[in-house]
Amino acid sequence: MDDVKLVTPQTDVSRRGFVVMSSLAAGFALAVQPVQAQTQISTDTNGLEAGEVSIPTSSGPIPAYRAQPQGGKNLPLVLVVQEIFGVHEHIKDVCRRFAKLGYCAIAVEHFARQGNVANATMEQIRPIVAAVPDAQVMSDLDAAVAFAKASGAVDTSKLAITGFCWGGRVTWLYAAHNPAVKAGIAWYGRVVGDKTPLQPAHPIDVADKIKAPVLGLYGGADQGIPVASLDQLKAALGVGTKSEFVVYPDAPHAFHADYRPSYREAAAKDGWTRLVAWLKANGVA
Repeated sequence: MDDVKLVTPQTDVSRRGFVVMSSLAAGFALAVQPVQAQTQISTDTNGLEAGEVSIPTSSGPIPAYRAQPQGGKNLPLVLVVQEIFGVHEHIKDVCRRFAKLGYCAIAVEHFARQGNVANATMEQIRPIVAAVPDAQVMSDLDAAVAFAKASGAVDTSKLAITGFCWGGRVTWLYAAHNPAVKAGIAWYGRVVGDKTPLQPAHPIDVADKIKAPVLGLYGGADQGIPVASLDQLKAALGVGTKSEFVVYPDAPHAFHADYRPSYREAAAKDGWTRLVAWLKANGVA
């Protein structure tokens, strides 16, 4: 499983008044090499405005990747939340896929203040991810929405969020945090877990605040996310919830990651088709 069990770091990262990463890394993260080229999907930039942008925040600018149709106006916005490997080529490609469908997609580098995971090993990634406060992540996503609105090309009343692994958990949390979210799609994100001062709640703990419909896409063979935990979240969401869950019985964790051995084409394509339909059905199109 890619998602790490978060532990409280020994250093006080709240006193770091600087950005470790001033720009996004190129290519794929070191920890996911070698890339499975035979299954990797590559989306071109024809007809798109695609590339790195700088998102203003209260603690300084952070890098992000944005893709949208050239000259687009009143574009719906999708926030794309990374795995633990940062905003590398796969996450950028997902943004371009959304742009080809007529969306503005923005992926913020959420680990920018804590460290650069692009050239890190899994052992080095774990303490970096553990040092990222949920409050910081929520604030940075809010900043991305404000940035998109200020561009004049985006209709932020049509706001959605999707995320993978670490970002799948964040998807649920942000749906609870921001009542303006109209739809969410969480790909194999943890819904229960141990709490820390920096990660004080999990999706099950904020279920009563999740009003937007969230589509949860999970693998039945995921060794790190038991199906029973999804049942717990379903119960916490209540009988009136608009959220839904799809479990692919034979799919492992990270089944959408087309650049890795965990990729399962049938589940990934079905999930993406459901995602597109989910956005349209909930007014984000």
